[in-house]
Amino acid sequence: MEMPTRHRIAREQLQHCLKVFNRYTGKPIGYLGSISDDGLVLLSDLPILVAADFELLLTTPGDDGRLRSFELKARCLWSEEDVTPGTYDSGFAVCDVPAGYESLASALNEYFSFNPAKVSA
Repeated sequence: MEMPTRHRIAREQLQHCLKVFNRYTGKPIGYLGSISDDGLVLLSDLPILVAADFELLLTTPGDDGRLRSFELKARCLWSEEDVTPGTYDSGFAVCDVPAGYESLASALNEYFSFNPAKVSA
C-alpha cells in the first residue's frame, strides 16, 4: 500500500513568501517561481525585457521569522506568457553570483520542495 504524501508548502503560498523587488526603487517586480545555483524564474504580471540586466532584491523568510534580503544582478534570458492569462514567466541568469547564493538556492529548493513527505494515514 502506498503511503499518503503531502507537499511541504502549498504552491499558492509561494507568492506570499518570495517577493522579488527592484533593488534601487524597492518596487515589486514579481515572485520567485524557482531557483537554481546560477539562475531563477520570476513570475510577474508584466512581461520582462529579454537580454536586459536587472538589479534584484529577493526577500526570504529567515530562521528567526524575520525577512532576509539578497541583492543580485541578473540577466533576463526569456519571458513568456504563463498558462494563466495575464501572468508571465521569465528566466534569469544570475551574474556574479553573490556569496551565500548557492546555499540560499539549496535551502529554498529543499524548503519549498514538492518532493513527497511521508505522513501517517
